[in-house]
Amino acid sequence: MNILLVDDDYYVIAALQKRIDWTALGIGHVFTANSISQAKDILEQHSVQILISDIEMPQGSGLELLAWIRERNYPVQTILLTNYADFNYAQKAIELQSFEYFLKPIEFDKLMLIIQKAITRSKEQQHNEKAIQEGQFWQKNQAKIQEHFWRKLVNDSTAFQIRPAAIHLAMEEQNLSYQMDDLIQPVLFNLFPQGGSMGKEEKYLFDFALLNVLYELFKSPCFSIESILEYKESYWIAVLKWNRTPELPLLEELCNSFIQKANPYLKCDACCTIGLSGALSDVGRIFKSSLLMIEEITRSRNHTFLVETHLQHNKAAYLPPDLAHLEELLSQNNLTAFLDAVTAYLRGMLRGRALDTSVLSLFRLDIVQLVYSFLKMKGIQVHKLYSGTTHDQLLLHSLASIEDMEEYLNYLVSTAMKYRDFTAQPTSVAEEIKQYIHSHYGDDLTRNDLAEIVYLNPDYLARLFKKETGISLGSYIIKVRIAAAKHLLETTQHSVYTIADKVGYTNYSYFSKLFKQEVGLPPNEYKKDQQSHSVL
Repeated sequence: MNILLVDDDYYVIAALQKRIDWTALGIGHVFTANSISQAKDILEQHSVQILISDIEMPQGSGLELLAWIRERNYPVQTILLTNYADFNYAQKAIELQSFEYFLKPIEFDKLMLIIQKAITRSKEQQHNEKAIQEGQFWQKNQAKIQEHFWRKLVNDSTAFQIRPAAIHLAMEEQNLSYQMDDLIQPVLFNLFPQGGSMGKEEKYLFDFALLNVLYELFKSPCFSIESILEYKESYWIAVLKWNRTPELPLLEELCNSFIQKANPYLKCDACCTIGLSGALSDVGRIFKSSLLMIEEITRSRNHTFLVETHLQHNKAAYLPPDLAHLEELLSQNNLTAFLDAVTAYLRGMLRGRALDTSVLSLFRLDIVQLVYSFLKMKGIQVHKLYSGTTHDQLLLHSLASIEDMEEYLNYLVSTAMKYRDFTAQPTSVAEEIKQYIHSHYGDDLTRNDLAEIVYLNPDYLARLFKKETGISLGSYIIKVRIAAAKHLLETTQHSVYTIADKVGYTNYSYFSKLFKQEVGLPPNEYKKDQQSHSVL
């Protein structure tokens, strides 16, 4: 068994040659190439079973090489390397049936395991060559062939109109036995895993459990499941083929059963969306209507929704809540009443079917502006207060469901109230600033820098600090720095120039002037005076 390493970086090739025990893996010969053209020459002249290739190269990409390999039906297991976790790369790699997609920098122990699996796959492929001729290989891989067929139709449906001729051609190429009048119906599942994002291993186990639950629940003599695939993160689609007239109540019952089992078995909330049914020849429109509805409607978790019902309703108009009342609740620091009023508005709009993502987005904008205006009146710098991963994640998912929006608004308002309470206690703010100055007197301390620490407007902070301490920010900084300088002059052998720099003054003349104003002596004389006292 032979392997080909392709990378325009000489050191990557050298590392792969030296760091991996190819003999132990059963590799007879290791070919190397620094460009796509060299790689093609080797593949045409030699038998190669495993390919490890970089994606990004100056004279052609690893994806182009993989496409070339697939066009010629070379039985090569391919492992792609890249510096970028780009979904487009991954999607293209999947379409080209790449064995693995591996991110640099290379972790050789993990790469060894992947190579071992690729070798096993290659041996299986060789073993199945006779089975391919007899049709057994096609049967064994029917699910993957069908998944590739349906995934392409789902992806293409949002990009352009799928013509029946294109569907027919795809069926012929994949040797699929569908008919253009087959009755197709998609069911979409939006999942909300508890505890946030999952690691790779947890995601693999979750997906495995999900597929088991779906295939077990959606068993019916009325239809067959042609494929279940994840078309984007946490969004899955099951493609059903009816062998009789579609029965909507049956699908609703199955969806509700899945929702009931999602929480105890999968530890997540779920929404189901039942798409339109129709002939395979019209599958582009069927898929597109379902995917558009997912983007447009606002859902409450653990409910089932129908595309047919959605299409019968006119687009919702935005009627804002009583913003004056909400503003009054904020000013009263009545967080509970504010959130209750917001929730009641959202639930009422949802019941009246007057809520979609465009309306929800306008509502979110109104509430955010209301809270931001409230904070600015308190002198709080909003853009600093809400900068961070928690805010960004909650904002990103806030349009996914009513519950996600409620979670985001709760964070938005509770954060505002907590910080308003903090700034309402000038002693706390002044003490935090004083502690920061004492810890960082050697840094470049500006009023703007200090204001960012407590998320306050610089002018507001300056007024609050002077009112609480009786001294301006600038004067306090000078006093702290001069006190530190005095201590260093008394206890160290540092030069006056070094001490000036340590307490935040790069301009010695300015430091000397300030020191004399505060102490009554220039720093040099103060140092001599202290030294003479220590001798005595």
